[in-house]
Amino acid sequence: MTARELYDRDFFQWTIRNAELLRRGDFQQADVQHLAEEIEDMGKREQRALENRLRVLLIHLLKWLLQPDRRSSSWRATLAVQRLEIADLLEQMPSLRNLLARRLEKVYEKAVLRTVALTGLPEDHFPKQCPFTLHEVLDRSFFPENATK
Repeated sequence: MTARELYDRDFFQWTIRNAELLRRGDFQQADVQHLAEEIEDMGKREQRALENRLRVLLIHLLKWLLQPDRRSSSWRATLAVQRLEIADLLEQMPSLRNLLARRLEKVYEKAVLRTVALTGLPEDHFPKQCPFTLHEVLDRSFFPENATK
């Protein structure tokens, strides 16, 4: 069975076979088309992981901002953990920082919807645009203190 035929029949075996072919430099036998797609998908997974962490971070910043009476050590811990994990991802893949800057508003929109569901606060209670800069969001010492619209 060729490396390409394995892709739909046994993905795990496909990965083993193509890794062997690439290590030997046998690019003619390797399933280059699917390899390229899988490499792109790896990058997209990293992007989604980073955006998910940013969304969780924004949710907790919004809760911190809009529910000061409910602030807790677990919220503070979530903010710290997400910031550290994002910093680690950005250290490993610095080009994703530009992506975060471009995607901040989109991720913020999703964070608002999730925060509405979690808190029961009306959507119009939240700022229309992200009230935080990317620098603030990622800054371990930043905690929003006053609600603004």
